[in-house]
Amino acid sequence: MHAPSRLRLLAAALAIGLAAPLAHAAPSGDAAASKPAQAKADIVDTAVAAGQFGTLAAALKAAGLVDTLKGPGPFTVFAPTDAAFAALPAGTVESLLKPENREQLTAILTYHVVPGRYPAARVAGIDSAATVNGGTIDIKADGGTVMVDEARVIQADVTATNGVIHVIDKVLMP
Repeated sequence: MHAPSRLRLLAAALAIGLAAPLAHAAPSGDAAASKPAQAKADIVDTAVAAGQFGTLAAALKAAGLVDTLKGPGPFTVFAPTDAAFAALPAGTVESLLKPENREQLTAILTYHVVPGRYPAARVAGIDSAATVNGGTIDIKADGGTVMVDEARVIQADVTATNGVIHVIDKVLMP
């Protein structure tokens, strides 16, 4: 299979298999369920409504990044779940949330944000992306699995009014 065909197939698999919305899902049997979810909120509010990003929301607040991610964007956020933060060594999150560690926390959080809108189809076609903090994340797509550095995308294309969220299973470290 040619590389462009393989990428299109991978992008389609991601879109079909991972694009279930986090919030605002239509009840089953509803005619609206067959339409793509329409973004109703910005990245921050979409993440908060999902219920699995409490630690990320607290970290964004501690770093002073809430207003930025509520801004016009567009942004692509590779969002670690609460479980991803819980997997960090004991005391790491508590330490990062202290005011004296705001600079380090900001560097970590902005490493999860790529300027621009990168839906799954676009992510699957690139090898890396520049982050807001100036670093570069490596992206590897292989057989329906997308890795961002060492984190696996477990849900893609959660739409927000100012960008897109891809849920990941680990916290990225710059």
